[in-house]
Amino acid sequence: MRAAFAGMNGRINPPSSLERMTVDDLRNPASEVWVLGHPVVGTVVLTPKPRVLYVGKLAVAGKRRGVGRMLMTVAEDRARALGLEWLELQSRVELVEVHAVFKALGFVEVMRTTHEGFKQPTSITFRKAVG
Repeated sequence: MRAAFAGMNGRINPPSSLERMTVDDLRNPASEVWVLGHPVVGTVVLTPKPRVLYVGKLAVAGKRRGVGRMLMTVAEDRARALGLEWLELQSRVELVEVHAVFKALGFVEVMRTTHEGFKQPTSITFRKAVG
């Protein structure tokens, strides 16, 4: 995950919470951590919330075509299995190329949020209906 997120260093402010995460943080019993490949080429953390499955820390090693799409398919399948209506994720405002990918996958922007201590929005929340 850290290698995949390294390109954000210096681009986003505040820095990603991934920098402070530990393996113990990923052991949250409410979340599922999905890993694709050996060696690992992609990861995602899925956390059920009321009506939505939150898609967090989606990470793809290098420019692996289709890995992110496969992980999003896993997320959609899990949301349906859990009876949830939406996938939800957040992306930093600065990462416009990532927003384009999410939009191409059917996500729409639903709100912008601001980290504590900032005046301007720092994150965008996207949602996609699970059919």
